[in-house]
Amino acid sequence: MREPPLGGDQHRLTPTTGVWVPGHNGAMNFPDLMAGPPPTHLPADVATTELQSGVAPVDVVRDHPASPAAWAALAQQAVDADADDVTVYAYARVGYHRSLDALRRNGWKGHGPVPWEHEPNRGFLRCLALLATAAKAIGETDEAERCADFLRDSSATAAETLL
Repeated sequence: MREPPLGGDQHRLTPTTGVWVPGHNGAMNFPDLMAGPPPTHLPADVATTELQSGVAPVDVVRDHPASPAAWAALAQQAVDADADDVTVYAYARVGYHRSLDALRRNGWKGHGPVPWEHEPNRGFLRCLALLATAAKAIGETDEAERCADFLRDSSATAAETLL
């Protein structure tokens, strides 16, 4: 570290520039490394409006194949229609992977909160919950547990609501 310049003012060395600048009592300010990553907030999903207006999930998926909300709606529709568990698993799996793509594009580094309270995150969280449930139904116990744990780590509220 460089020494502070001589003079009556207190200074601090910034961690990024290595330059002494005026500071509070000469204290150095550093980020809290124990705080964990900030929450990820996905942008609004264009498919949500279509789904809310009654457009069939299969048609919304055709128009917006990257939409986690569309895949979650398609997987839920399959559940509601008593479709084969493998079909539900497949829809939820596609939605899960499209969700991971969206999360990464929006700053997610592979862990950290994805709040249920932020509505655009719900497509991802629903896909994850549907994948956990469908994995359990087809005997993929390890996958079901991993997805349920991932959901709890992402959003305790989503886990309580969806599992």
